[in-house]
Parts: sequence; C-alpha cells; structure tokens
Amino acid sequence: MMFDGKVLTILGKNANLYTQVEEPGTIDQLVDALRDKYGRPLPAADLLMSDSYEALMSEVTDVKDLGSGVVGGVECDTFAFRTEDVDWQIWIAQGEQPYPCRYVISTKGVKLSPQYVVQVRNWQTGGTVTDADFTYSKSTDASKIEPADLREKLSEFPKNFTLGER
Repeated sequence: MMFDGKVLTILGKNANLYTQVEEPGTIDQLVDALRDKYGRPLPAADLLMSDSYEALMSEVTDVKDLGSGVVGGVECDTFAFRTEDVDWQIWIAQGEQPYPCRYVISTKGVKLSPQYVVQVRNWQTGGTVTDADFTYSKSTDASKIEPADLREKLSEFPKNFTLGER
C-alpha cells in the first residue's frame, strides 16, 4: 500500500494486480475510509494513527510486562494488553531509539482466538523522505482493477468474512 495524502494505491504483487482510489486526507481518515467505505479493516492500523497511544490504550483493562525477548535478532521489551474484545501484545526494541518490532492481536470472540501478527523489519530513522517515496510508479506489468474488485481478487480474508458492529 502507498498513500500520498491524495491517492491510495494497493498492489498485490503475487496477484500482479493493483488498484487506486482517490481518498484525500490524513492517515487517520484513510484508515476509517478503508474500514467503513471499502470493507478493508487494517488490524495493525493503531500503530499508524496520529495518536497511536490513545488508539491502542483506550479500551485496555489490564497490562502485563512479560520481560524481554528477541525478535529478528533485536532484543525487545514485551508487553501484553487486554480489552473486552481482543488481547494484544507488542515487542518494543530496547535502546536509545525504541520502535515496534512485533504486534500481535488475538480475537477473543472467535473460536480458537485467531491471531494477526505484524513483524517489522528493516526499521530506519533519520533518512530523507520525499513526496515521490509515497507515489506509486508502475514499474511492473501489473494490471489495474477497480476498487470494488479488491475483496474478491486481493483479499486476505475468507469469502465468508463480514464486518461486525465494532
């Protein structure tokens, strides 16, 4: 996914397909539009929000420090959180510039509590970023599809997946 503040591009490398939608606004507004307008919830979007602390902690009822662990060769502090609907864990790199290394969401309301895991690799800070870094340039022979075809052609969710009230 690439977003330049005006156009969202979603590229399915394995499917060799992409789509683009005009959705001007902030990342927070984009996350809401993806969930509400396009039926594409982003389970780890809390990490991208302008106030990620509020997004992550607003419904937390319990917190546990699990000590340290290693993710991708990086020593991390590990924390577990509980809410009414989900449990989640986050691994934060130790050191002067901490960053999230792993984020795990466990859904409590679904049998066997399925998990969604995001693992961060190659975290970089201090580089120069330009507008062009967020603009899609078609460098492959990927075919363009309509946004309405996303669910069928690029979905990682099963066909029987439906959004609930929350």
